Amino acid sequence: MAGRPKLILASGSPRRLALLEQAGIAPDFLQPAEIDETPQRHELPRNLANRLSRTKAEVALRTARRDPDKEGAFILTADTVVAVGRRILPKTEFLDEAEGSLHLLSGRAHRVYTSICLVNPQGHIRQRIIESRVRFKRLSAAEISAYLASGEWRGKAGGYAIQGLAGTFVAKLVGSYSNVVGLPLFETVTLLSGEGFPVLQGWLHPVA
Repeated sequence: MAGRPKLILASGSPRRLALLEQAGIAPDFLQPAEIDETPQRHELPRNLANRLSRTKAEVALRTARRDPDKEGAFILTADTVVAVGRRILPKTEFLDEAEGSLHLLSGRAHRVYTSICLVNPQGHIRQRIIESRVRFKRLSAAEISAYLASGEWRGKAGGYAIQGLAGTFVAKLVGSYSNVVGLPLFETVTLLSGEGFPVLQGWLHPVA
């Protein structure tokens, strides 16, 4: 991307990539930062999201510094945590985890925290945490069974994807929708712009 600083998205999430592209931002590199995401003992959901996004940023920065093509690039990371009270729900990989999460969320309110972390070209780290509140309708056994059969729950925090079939479960949402998907657009664009990344350049097209 000649003419603007380079951007590394340190995430393997296709949802985060799609949201960035929705905002007219095309990362130059996709560089997932693989870390242990296990919550620490008594760790609060907000603290977990902040710790993971910052750790991903630090790992991605060390990796980028070994690659001359990535010198001076911005690095963006994010981590999303779903919680009922202080209880952190897993990123579900197994059917029983997803089923347990859906039963817990049925008819109840929960919170979705996404921490975004940006490393600027000077290596300084900026971080924001965004919270959305979501309430599910009471789910029938048939709805839970059908959703589990869909497979959409795999790898999703809290066992669901709001941008998919589970959007029909949401009775109320307070806060950022894109935050629940996995990347709060308003805060992400504000953070990038504030650090000097030319977000609007991606909105411009040459006149034919």
